[in-house]
Amino acid sequence: MDTLHALSQETRLKIFRLLIKSGPGGLLAGDIARKMAAPQNTVSTHLALLSRAGLVERTRRGREIIYAPQLSAIHDLVLFLTQGCCEGRPELCGPLVDDLTLPLSEKKEAGDQLYNVLFLCTGNSARSILAEAILSRRGKGRFQAFSAGSYPAGKVNPFAIELLEKLDFSTSHLRSKNWDEFARPEAPAIDFIFTVCDNAAGEVCPIWPGQPMTAHWGVPDPAGVEGSDAQKALAFDDAYRQLETRINRFVNLPLDTIDRLSLKKHIDEIGNNLSPPLKHHP
Repeated sequence: MDTLHALSQETRLKIFRLLIKSGPGGLLAGDIARKMAAPQNTVSTHLALLSRAGLVERTRRGREIIYAPQLSAIHDLVLFLTQGCCEGRPELCGPLVDDLTLPLSEKKEAGDQLYNVLFLCTGNSARSILAEAILSRRGKGRFQAFSAGSYPAGKVNPFAIELLEKLDFSTSHLRSKNWDEFARPEAPAIDFIFTVCDNAAGEVCPIWPGQPMTAHWGVPDPAGVEGSDAQKALAFDDAYRQLETRINRFVNLPLDTIDRLSLKKHIDEIGNNLSPPLKHHP
C-alpha cells in the first residue's frame, strides 16, 4: 500500500503528523521546513511523496502552495489496517475503529455529562483566561472550562479582569497556572484542548491522559498592544469577541451524533473560520 510506504520514513512521518496537527487549513512548505528545522528542498521532496500517496493535498494560493492532510486517506488507512489485523479477532481492533467512528458522547463514561475543555497559551494571563470565562458561562451544564500556560505569568492581566468584571463575570477563581497541572494523574480528564496563541501551538506539550482532541484557535495577543489604556482595552475587547464567536460555534456542535473524524475537522475549521456553525439538536 502506497500510504504505508510513504509513512515508513521517519521524516515523512513527522511531516505528516505536523500537517495533521495543523488541521485542514494546511501549511506552506517553508513553514513546515522551519518547524521541522530541515532544509526546504528536503521537505519538498518528502511532501511530493506524501502527495503522490494521497496523504497530502496541494492547493495553490497565488505563488504559494498550501499542503494539508487528506483526512479521507487517514480513514481509509485505518480501515485497511484494522481489516488486516482483525481477521477472525475483531476484539483486537474494535476500540480503534470505535474511536474514529463513534460520537464522542458515546465514549464518555456512564454518568459523566460534562466535556472538559482546556485552553492553552504561553502566559495564561489574557486570551486563555478570557476563553475559560466565556466557555464557563456559555457552556454551563455541558462543558467545564480550564486554562493554563506553558510559561505562566503568575497573575492574570488586569485588563482581562477589568473586561470580565464589566461583563458581570466572576473573576475570583481565575489564576495563571502551569499546564503541567493538567497532565497529572489526579487532574480532570480533558476532552478538548485549544491553543489560543501561536507560541503554545508550536511548543512540545505534556502527555495528556486520555488523548484529548486538539485544535489551534490563534488570536492576536491583546497584552502585546502598546499605547494608551483605551487602546489596550480595545485590543482585549477584540480578543474577547473573536473567542466568543469561536466558542459559540463550538458549543453548538452536535457532539451527541458527530463522529471523531468529522468533529476534528469542524473544530479545526472553527479556528480557521472556514465554515458556518453546526447547530446542536438536543
